[in-house]
Amino acid sequence: MDGIINVYKERGYTSFDVVAKLRGILHERRIGHTGTLDPEAEGVLPVCVGSATKACELLLDKEKEYEAVLLFGVETDTQDITGNVLKRSAVTADFEEAKQALLSFVGTYAQIPPMYSALKINGKKLYEFAREGKVVERAARQVTIYSIKILSDSFSDGGAAHGLPKPEFSDGEFSGGEKTIRFRVTCSKGTYIRALCEDVGRVLGCGGCMKSLKRTRVSSFLEDDAHTLSEIEQICASGRAGELLMPTERLFLRYPALCMREGADKSLYNGNKLREGEVLLWQQAQDTSCFRVYDSNGRFYALYRYDEGEGCYRNVKMFAPR
Repeated sequence: MDGIINVYKERGYTSFDVVAKLRGILHERRIGHTGTLDPEAEGVLPVCVGSATKACELLLDKEKEYEAVLLFGVETDTQDITGNVLKRSAVTADFEEAKQALLSFVGTYAQIPPMYSALKINGKKLYEFAREGKVVERAARQVTIYSIKILSDSFSDGGAAHGLPKPEFSDGEFSGGEKTIRFRVTCSKGTYIRALCEDVGRVLGCGGCMKSLKRTRVSSFLEDDAHTLSEIEQICASGRAGELLMPTERLFLRYPALCMREGADKSLYNGNKLREGEVLLWQQAQDTSCFRVYDSNGRFYALYRYDEGEGCYRNVKMFAPR
């Protein structure tokens, strides 16, 4: 079983929970996810199966889209409402000022990763330091906010009207006159929406944190096409597991396709460099930074790059089917 499943991660599950449950459902050990979602977040989580696990790191680099609710006037140690409240402040900004503060982050900016994150410093994850009550200095990283669309037309109830939950803070529910904005953001890899929410609150001088988060897209993987774990289990139980799998090669359709000539497959199977005389151009595309390579029987095997200096194609990543 090789390919990618578009999973809809529900609240309460970690990304590793999803992988563990899929191993049991699919009876497959080679499974990996393509980017962590916090337990209280939900949404699109592409999961790679079999030989497609080699594509996990490539999917981590793709742009992502989220819908989030930003709560003003509250700061927490986790930068979302699951954490301990550190400070509450009056929100004196009006909706237009809050909206403009959020939109001002479109573009590239230096973002400090949250302490409650899986990033490692000296081999130790930041959230492990945080759970010990330690704050570690983190270098800011360049992230890009490609677009932000405001989904509220005024300060709202925090998303209840849109079917979003009204969670409780660790020190009791904060229910007095919440001021929130719901928005959709498209961003680069490595962007933390929790940190973005806090940064916007800091600009306004009242603080802020993330109230809810849903990932609606990872590259070409969309929310509408995603399946919950229970749906996947039902589909597999009915013998239709193949319907869930997207072929790995679909991730790379922007690259031209090369097909091995008959008798030349061995070079591909061994991951050797390929001479121009060994391949035929099968499908053209504008992005020639890589090439999809198929054996003479039309089976996708690898990504290659062209080496102009030597006049040959060199192996980037093998996806040999089993």
